[in-house]
Amino acid sequence: MKKNAIAFDGLDLLASAVLVMDGAGRVIYANPAAENLFENSSKALVDHTLSELFLNSGELQLMYEEALAHQFADKRQDLALERAGREPLQVHVVVTTLDDPEMPVLIELRENLQQLKLDREERLLDQSQANKELIRNLAHEIKNPLGGIRGAAQLLELEIPERHLKELREYTQVIIKEADRLQTLVDRLLAPHRRPHIVGDVNIHEVCERVRSLIVSEFPNGLKIQRDYDLSIPEFRGDKEQLIQAVLNIAHNAAQVLLPQMANDAAEITLRTRIARQVTLAKVRYRLALDLHIIDNGPGIPPDIRDRIFYPLVSGRDGGSGLGLTLAQTFVQQHLGVIECESRPGYTDFRILIPLP
Repeated sequence: MKKNAIAFDGLDLLASAVLVMDGAGRVIYANPAAENLFENSSKALVDHTLSELFLNSGELQLMYEEALAHQFADKRQDLALERAGREPLQVHVVVTTLDDPEMPVLIELRENLQQLKLDREERLLDQSQANKELIRNLAHEIKNPLGGIRGAAQLLELEIPERHLKELREYTQVIIKEADRLQTLVDRLLAPHRRPHIVGDVNIHEVCERVRSLIVSEFPNGLKIQRDYDLSIPEFRGDKEQLIQAVLNIAHNAAQVLLPQMANDAAEITLRTRIARQVTLAKVRYRLALDLHIIDNGPGIPPDIRDRIFYPLVSGRDGGSGLGLTLAQTFVQQHLGVIECESRPGYTDFRILIPLP
């Protein structure tokens, strides 16, 4: 057992999850990376079989049995391993035959980050399409009654006797102003679907500079906007105004949450452009893609809405409409691209990926 303990000490240092199996098909060791992957302690994993760990263990069980029979030295396969009540594990599995009767098989599981990314993008596209249909239908359902409510309030105001006009007009004006506010909201919801897609040559740095000038004019004090551009990025075909609006929505949100830092001259937004190579977007592989980052040093996105920030009417700040990021994602998707987000306290990075010619 001393020999095994030394071997296990070495496995403790690996970044990939490792399960060591005995001849009866039970786990005799799980390294710390496996504890993180399975979200369970080593003690809870030991003595379990593969069928107890996974709902669909058939392929992995077969690989284990072939390794036990010394049919190969090692075998690799991408698997989606399902667990009760949890997300499936998208992993690249390596099963290795060991020359030790006490621990004859080693199973290594590496998270398949590319597959996770593809699945996340697919969910995002499906969600975006569902949002579009919901918004379009909801906006039209709201629009007609709003016109009737506003018109009725105006007629009611005309019928109010002169002696009561001053005291009652206040109420009719509330109805009219709130109807107008909702009408503006509906118009913003429908804007991406109404406006034609005007395609021309786009220089992404002209887009960034336009956004920078707009943000600086609105927030002249306490905010530093850093530019980190790759000037070799070529022009591409796109709708310049839509892209300006998409980047502006993200940068404006960043500026809003940085208001406390602006008071101490500590607020910072970085506009960074790069070229990404061999990028897969919506299951299509592109040789080159624009890789635009809008980074801020604000408090970060609240964890409870982090997975829902591109949903309509979800906002992380008081007074926000919850439409800015939804519209930004819609505009970028119309360019066959996607917006990703990484956020933690002190660092939020919105990454825009758009295919390049």
